Amino acid sequence: MNKKSVKDVEVRGKRVLVRVDFNVPLDEQRQITDDTRIRASLPTIEYLIQQGARVILASHLGRPKGQVNPKYSLDSVAQRLSEKLGRKVSLVGDCVGAAAEEAVSKLQDGQVLLLENIRFHAEEEKNDPAFARDLAKLAELFVNDAFGTAHRAHASTEGVTHYIPAVAGLLMQKEVEFMGNALEKPERPFVAIIGGAKVSDKIGVIENLLEKVNALIIGGGMANTFLKAQGFNVGKSLLEEEKVDLAKQLIEKAKAKGVEMELPIDVVAAKAFAADAPHRTVSVSEIQEDEMALDIGPGSIKKFEALIATARTVIWNGPMGVFEMEAFAKGTEQVAQAVASCGGITIVGGGDSVAAVEKMGVAERMTHISTGGGASLEFLEGKVLPGVAALQDKA
Repeated sequence: MNKKSVKDVEVRGKRVLVRVDFNVPLDEQRQITDDTRIRASLPTIEYLIQQGARVILASHLGRPKGQVNPKYSLDSVAQRLSEKLGRKVSLVGDCVGAAAEEAVSKLQDGQVLLLENIRFHAEEEKNDPAFARDLAKLAELFVNDAFGTAHRAHASTEGVTHYIPAVAGLLMQKEVEFMGNALEKPERPFVAIIGGAKVSDKIGVIENLLEKVNALIIGGGMANTFLKAQGFNVGKSLLEEEKVDLAKQLIEKAKAKGVEMELPIDVVAAKAFAADAPHRTVSVSEIQEDEMALDIGPGSIKKFEALIATARTVIWNGPMGVFEMEAFAKGTEQVAQAVASCGGITIVGGGDSVAAVEKMGVAERMTHISTGGGASLEFLEGKVLPGVAALQDKA
């Protein structure tokens, strides 16, 4: 990554605006159910505290649609962050204007302030220049540590960089370096595992990866479209009929590039999309008209595990089946175990894959777990992320 990081600039005594991604899941009582994103931001915040910066944190939470909505307040986040840092983090009632400016003016070196939900202002997602300028006015330096929103050109990710110097936080740096190195100079064999429901969500990813990987494993609902392209009947399985020709082209492209494309050879099929539906394991050539494939079968698992075991670099994005239902979780769980046991560099991106490795208790054994869903996908597609592009280049 040829961008300056927070460690390349002087921060002592400076007001530093840090864009973090505190978009955490909350339950009905507005209690945080998973604080992964808060924990991921700690290295940057703690570094700034130790260096004597005056830390101003900005984040969104949920989709308040440009309106003030107490349901999406960051008060729970301020509380959890205070616990994690072992120091008081005050929440100010707005992110711009008199209240925010007054709270910032009282900050001492090493203190931390959290601004209220940035998306309470419609101008944030519109990347409104006046709003970006008001945000930038609070600080002398901008640090972007929110990889999860780096694919959006919003006021707090791209707009502010036009008014104050902008550098990467430690999480942003780690995300871009890990994923960038994997794509540009991977240790080989390089194996990518792509799952999830739809081919259409990941066409760009597959096309870009076919230029880079030695092998590509395809599972999940999207595999049905590729199986159909190979002439198999997939019954009532999730299928994007209009993408079958594209799947044929991608299979041909893989052959032409010498990339091993691995598809399921058997599936766990059921007649209903339900957790308690009776199910059976069948070859992909034996799916009945009234059945749907809801997971990969044991033969596919074995084949995928053997390939993953040979890899020196693995990128995994998307589950192998309906892993939320116990009966159809085995494929995803076994792939998670295989990736964790692989001796190479392992990178997991995308919400469902991350949830799967957390659920399996193997997250600690992965080299890197990406905090960005959409951002990870766009990065894997080879797209330029506005939030990264806007940061200062190293000399």
